[in-house]
This record gives sequence, structure tokens and C-alpha cells, in this order.
Amino acid sequence: MTKAGYVLEFDENFTGERLDPTRWIPYYLPQWSSRAAAAARYRVGGGHLDLRIEDDQQPWAPPLDGQMRVSSLQTGLFAGPLGSDIGQHGVHPAARVREEWKNQRLYTPHYGVIEMRAKAIADADCMVALWMIGYEEVPERSGEICVAEIFGRDVSPESAAVGMGVHPFDDPTLHEDFTQVRVEIDVRRFHTYTVEWTPEHVAFFIDGHLQRSLDQSPDYPMQLMLNIYEFPAERPEPETARPKHFVVDYVRGYRPDGVPTSHLRGSAAAAD
Repeated sequence: MTKAGYVLEFDENFTGERLDPTRWIPYYLPQWSSRAAAAARYRVGGGHLDLRIEDDQQPWAPPLDGQMRVSSLQTGLFAGPLGSDIGQHGVHPAARVREEWKNQRLYTPHYGVIEMRAKAIADADCMVALWMIGYEEVPERSGEICVAEIFGRDVSPESAAVGMGVHPFDDPTLHEDFTQVRVEIDVRRFHTYTVEWTPEHVAFFIDGHLQRSLDQSPDYPMQLMLNIYEFPAERPEPETARPKHFVVDYVRGYRPDGVPTSHLRGSAAAAD
């Protein structure tokens, strides 16, 4: 796709040796878990991010998701007081805030273009994804735009099924519209996954080619979620040896031309 009418405002090429703390929170929905179990395993170097599932990694939140492990980065964090059920993506009825966190909004765009260039993994136990969720300081602002999610079980050298679409959760203005699109590419190599999010529609692209467009759109700021999951398997040992890798070349965000920047000014500790 072309990006006429948009201005690059979030350009993460992972060129340093550390994550930029003004852009990324290296935990997965940590309010429902703990600092230790929600912490991402990753390496940055050579212009790439390597999100990893490692052998000694704890399951994220056994009361909520069993033995699922996850390494994730996010660009915002909102949670209520200790013991409350207030917080982002609290989709499990048993979810309660287990540790207190400082609320942060590092990159929360409201419309624009978001894209990622990355390699997926052909491991039946794993899924990799880039998705967006409402910052959710208002509970109804909870919709999700899934830019791309790829289960390793759906990957072959010739093709893969790539999930994309919208989940409403508690947003009454949205409706469920999510599907897997079969594409004839080797997703184990670098490809670019893009969403164009406007007031009228959400459109999904792979390597610049339109895959689908939806006539609905969340109307509030959203944060990025970038992750690799390993799900529990029936077998006693994982399908392939750990560590398991999700390699990301870049993540970029473009705002509509003439619209103020989506960044909140200040450091990674900037709070509401």
C-alpha cells in the first residue's frame, strides 16, 4: 500500500542493543500476573528484535491460562487498584490485579497505519502476533484490531493462514469480524503485515497487497501488543527445543497528516 497522507511517527528498527523504555513495556498484561511471570524474554541486536520462549520461563498466569508461556512487548499499561478487576484485556472472569503498576501511555495512536516486518515460526505449539487494544481507561474502549496472528500449526513452506480482523470485547459499537486468510508465502521469512485504520474502515495488507477491509472502526486510542506464545501441548515435551523465536525487523506507526502526534510527551514513567 502507499502511505500518501500519512506521517511516520513511530519508527522502531531495533538498531541498539537495548529496548527503548520510552516506547516499550517488556511485560504481558502484567496486572493479572506478576513481574516475574509476565516479563518478556528477548534479545535486541543487529537491527532485529528476538522475542523468545525459554526453557526456564514460567507460565504467564496458570489460574487464567494454564501452562501458556508468553513473551510480549506493549506500548501502554492501564490497571486499577490491587485486588480489583479493572484493567486492560481482563477477558477472564477470574482476572484480578495481583500487583500494582504505574499506568503508562507510551504510544497510543488514534487512527493511522501500523506495520511490522517479521518472521513467523513453524512450531505447532506457538503463535506470533501483532495486535492493538484500547487503552481501556473507559471499559467500553476495549476493542481489538488484530494486524496479524500466525499459528505455527498453520504454516508450511508454501503457504500459511494469517489471522486478521476485529474483536469487540466490551465495545458495543463493534461486532466480531475475524478470519484467517490463506496466503501463498513462506511466513518463516521476512514479510510485512500492515493495517490501515481510519474512522470509516480497517484494512489489512500483507507485503502491500490488500487482504480484506472492514466497514467498522474503534474510535479511541489503542496500544500495540507484540508477542510470541507457547501453548500447552498434550505431549510431555515441547514440539521443538526451546528457545523459540519470533524475529521482528521493524515496527512502524504513521499518523494521518495534519493530526497531532500520538506520543505522550515525557519518559517511560509518564502516567495518566
